[in-house]
Amino acid sequence: MSILDINEIRAILPHRYPFLLVDRIVEMEADRIVGIKNVTANEPHFTGHFPEFPVMPGVLIVEAMAQTAGVLVLQSMPDRENKLVLLVAIENARFRRPVVPGDTLRMEMKILKRKASVAKMSGVATVNGVVVAEAEVMCKLADREEKLPAAAPTEVTP
Repeated sequence: MSILDINEIRAILPHRYPFLLVDRIVEMEADRIVGIKNVTANEPHFTGHFPEFPVMPGVLIVEAMAQTAGVLVLQSMPDRENKLVLLVAIENARFRRPVVPGDTLRMEMKILKRKASVAKMSGVATVNGVVVAEAEVMCKLADREEKLPAAAPTEVTP
């Protein structure tokens, strides 16, 4: 049973294929959320990570956790279409077991601290009740119109 399906998540998050990594929300409270990601063999990262033994990259597991957290942060905002939730820090990330095609990744995120424009959340990702990853993420709320800082120019030497 879903509280939010993929279309409702798409109305909250700006991410789209192939980078929308939350398929549904199954639990949601004021300071806690549980998201589901169905891991399938046809996802583009599996063609190179690794062809003979496809494993979901740990950074994508953390991104899926952060997107789940983003749904919680944005879902109650009246002007959420004008906001972005930017990942600014990842702490204490641990990867316990590989996530492979056919797995259902369950991401539970809890708010540790929240201010007007910053939220720190702790999360655990599991497959069939077994912990596969843990991390703390910090997100910053930004206006979509706000200019992001330009990358520092790089010197090219012939």
